[in-house]
Amino acid sequence: MSFSQEIIHWYQANKRSLPWRETKDPYHIWLSEIILQQTRVAQGTPYYVKFTDAFPTVFDLAAAPEEQVLKLWQGLGYYSRARNLHAAAQYVVNELNGVFPANYKALLQLKGVGDYTASAIASICFNSPEAVLDGNVYRVLSRYFGIDVPVNTTEGARLFKAIALDQLDLANPSDYNQAIMEFGALQCTPKLTDCPSCPLQSTCVAYRTQKVTVLPVKLPKQKPVKVYHYYFVFVDPFGNTLYEKRTGKGIWEGLYQFPLATFSAPRTVEGLLTSMETAIDFSLYENAKHFVYHDTYIVHKLTHRHIYATFIVIETAVTLKKGMPFGSIDQFPTAVLISDFINAFKNSYF
Repeated sequence: MSFSQEIIHWYQANKRSLPWRETKDPYHIWLSEIILQQTRVAQGTPYYVKFTDAFPTVFDLAAAPEEQVLKLWQGLGYYSRARNLHAAAQYVVNELNGVFPANYKALLQLKGVGDYTASAIASICFNSPEAVLDGNVYRVLSRYFGIDVPVNTTEGARLFKAIALDQLDLANPSDYNQAIMEFGALQCTPKLTDCPSCPLQSTCVAYRTQKVTVLPVKLPKQKPVKVYHYYFVFVDPFGNTLYEKRTGKGIWEGLYQFPLATFSAPRTVEGLLTSMETAIDFSLYENAKHFVYHDTYIVHKLTHRHIYATFIVIETAVTLKKGMPFGSIDQFPTAVLISDFINAFKNSYF
């Protein structure tokens, strides 16, 4: 059998039962692909179920408030994906009468849809001869053909796209694309590779040349930047706090947070409370008590930055005019870093 036939044969015997594999509806396939970008299947599946329950159709998603979409997305990270998801749904409803594009080029017009997602939707839903390239596919092709060109370069992207197209099963691109992604997820995995049971073992260049552990090649990523976040958690005599929506652009755009001061180097809490380095109303500190909720920084790692967070609880004697009940703030979308603090603080403080 050819490479593609071997892959499909393996897939038919080993594929997982996943909810989005029960349909060819482009709305559901698109939803699953957006959720699974940079997300493991085990983590993404419950989100797919939540979204399809809350928004059975693209019309339901388009009509939803952005805050509801962000709240359901909470915990997945990369919140721009959720904002793009919402915007694309509105585009499909308002500009395309709720009908998803049926070809690769038209799918690329949807916000948040790139080459991989457009290829996946076009092939899975419409059986179009478009080859997918994700991390799993890069790994399988790199090892099988023994390619050491770095996958995260322009040259690598072009080369692997050409190989992926050359290997595509034109008679069954839907199953083939799903098969090679599943093969990389379950069989040809990053570290725990089960080469002895692999049906491609006899023709795999990496196995034959003992390069399985070094392929694929990736150029080193830029070292993440350290950022120091100091959150001011006010609590007034009535159990109200200050909680605000982030404005401007950024990874957490549209999410809610406590008043925040951000620095590129650490600060002392006492220094912050006596300086003008924050935009906090210092009149709220009058007759106030404060304490740091954690003994050490809470480290929250993102792709390009590592956040070192401190939550400073300020028990103010002043009634917060713009405050809201602490018990109600968890209804708003926020980052996991803040959500985890809220849950812990509610249980220990109130």
